[in-house]
Amino acid sequence: MQISSVNDVKIYNLSHGKSLPEWLSDRKKRQLQKKDVDLQRRIELIQDFEMPTVCTSIKVSKDGQFILAAGTYKPRIRCYDTYQLSLKFERCLDSDVVAFDILSDDYSKLVFLHCDRYIEFHSQHGHYYKTRIPKFGRDFSYHYPSCDLYFVGTSSEVFRLNLEQGRFLNSLQTDAAENTVCDINPVHHLFATGTSEGRVECWDPRVRNRVGMLDCALSSLTAETEVHGLPSVSALKFNGSLTMAVGTSTGQVLLYDLRSNQPLLAKDHFYNLPIKSLNFHDQLDLVVSADSKIIKIWNKDNGKIFSSIQPQTNINDVCIYPHSGMLFTANEDPKMNTFYIPALGPAPRWCSFLDNLTEELEESPESTVYDDYKFVTRKDLENLGLSHLVGSSLLRAYMHGFFMDIRLYHKVKSMANPFAYEEYRKDKIRQKIEESRTQRVQVKVSVELVFPTASSVKKISPLSSFSKLQALPSILGDDRFKVMFENPDYQVDEQSEEFRLLNPIVSKVGQKRKKKLRLLAQQYEHAVAEDEEEPEGRASSEEESSDDDKSWVEEVREQRRLLRQEGRDRQRQERKEADRNTVLHPQFYQIKAGEEFRSFKDMVRKQKLQKASLEDRLKLEELSEASNMADTAVGSKQLTFTLKKSEKQKKQQEAEREHHEERKKLRRSAGHLSSGRGRGWGGGRGRGGRSRH
Repeated sequence: MQISSVNDVKIYNLSHGKSLPEWLSDRKKRQLQKKDVDLQRRIELIQDFEMPTVCTSIKVSKDGQFILAAGTYKPRIRCYDTYQLSLKFERCLDSDVVAFDILSDDYSKLVFLHCDRYIEFHSQHGHYYKTRIPKFGRDFSYHYPSCDLYFVGTSSEVFRLNLEQGRFLNSLQTDAAENTVCDINPVHHLFATGTSEGRVECWDPRVRNRVGMLDCALSSLTAETEVHGLPSVSALKFNGSLTMAVGTSTGQVLLYDLRSNQPLLAKDHFYNLPIKSLNFHDQLDLVVSADSKIIKIWNKDNGKIFSSIQPQTNINDVCIYPHSGMLFTANEDPKMNTFYIPALGPAPRWCSFLDNLTEELEESPESTVYDDYKFVTRKDLENLGLSHLVGSSLLRAYMHGFFMDIRLYHKVKSMANPFAYEEYRKDKIRQKIEESRTQRVQVKVSVELVFPTASSVKKISPLSSFSKLQALPSILGDDRFKVMFENPDYQVDEQSEEFRLLNPIVSKVGQKRKKKLRLLAQQYEHAVAEDEEEPEGRASSEEESSDDDKSWVEEVREQRRLLRQEGRDRQRQERKEADRNTVLHPQFYQIKAGEEFRSFKDMVRKQKLQKASLEDRLKLEELSEASNMADTAVGSKQLTFTLKKSEKQKKQQEAEREHHEERKKLRRSAGHLSSGRGRGWGGGRGRGGRSRH
């Protein structure tokens, strides 16, 4: 559910939220509703309140129990039962519906005007009868006293079909080339039709004569109206016996008193879009007019705006539920929107829980979000050059700034700063670069490494005064670099692994720097002296400089060894902690049928034998032939011995082995056998060619 506030009027969009696909199973839908928070918060007032593709028109029955909607694709009509809050039936049609009407108090008598000139009648059970009119129809109205249907379309004639006699009557001949809409007054049954030339012709059904004509196209043109063509009548609606509202194709709504040919009030939508729907709210004397973009609710006496609704998709039709603050819209979208405005009236009886819900939401303080307005301060107005608009109707004062229309803000912003997109692009690139820099090695600064200490400086110039020492340039006092020494993020962590590995190299560089400083100090002292001689410390410094420059290698190796040792100790400590926190659970084993339990060691040995290779298992079996000793459950010992063979058996086995070796060495020559089919094949039975041993 989405809550918006326009002109301090709360509007609740009950259809806002995610919708589940039809091809999902019920189980999948329930799982999604449990996981998705947006699906849990949505209010599905009427189940499956949608069309496959587009909804073209929507109406409520006179008894208020049924809501009928026509849509596509495929062309169909759907009826929803408000008492059951679900779909009652769905009927598919042969062609798209241009307009339809409910002739009875419920859904038992329906009339459909199709785009292919057919008129289809439906009863409670379904399709009843179909006929055809001579011209393509645009709209129709039902005259209750005479049971006549009046059809208007792409013709100057108004076709009449009498439902009592079941035949067409004489048509009404108008002066227009085409008729677009029509309506019948509910009080005195005056028939009015709107033409493509911007006129409204009124006819008396009793005498079938025209009783009046209004030129709405001329009345809709004002000084502020931009003329793009001849305005035609796109909507028509009666209210009471004397009031009539006319909507034009250029976005104006005209209110007429039937006793005058001049409009009482002209309301412009300022979108230059045809008016699609007109409705009256008698309880508050309001007019609900809608084009394809916005629904405006305004007072019919003075034209003051009451509120407005701007859905996300284009509007095809608007229907107000009788005696309530609820209205339905047919959109260029599968979902049909349901709006509830408590200021217009209470919720219908079949959804009275909405009143309690809205009262609870109003009690909880929440900040109002204005989607169509932009909050700006006085400084923003000065930057945009709109300071002269303060006090006008384009700016509404609020707290320390103003609210202005978001469209005006974007238009002025693009004119004032045409390179805003380039700046935004540069900022995004800069942010990406900063993010990539954070992934690099962070630069750490140590004060001792950047510049020498005060003691070192004194060693360089021991004869200089303190004032001269202060005159030396200091990095700490430089605005360009002092942040590096004040920010703790740049401090070197001496316990880190990187520092410990680099410290031998850095210390070597520091030692060289100190040697150089001492050498410079000694040279300065001897230069001041009267008798210049070879500095005694020079030989020692040269000897020190001749030391092995790679002495730091051993230090780096030692640090690496210490780091590895610390890592092993840390892992050992972590394993101890894990073992300490581990809870041991006893394991139970089941003895298979036909086996005898001896000991756990025997079971472990069998498991190892199963995992071992065939060669290893054969070796273990040969070793176990000599003796096999195992523990039993009662603790006794079992010994198995293999008896030695007797001398006679050994001699017999030896003789057999020699006989087999002799047989293997014996050669059987088969060279005397003929290669062709001779005696061995055809002459005899092969006795002469075989040798017996």
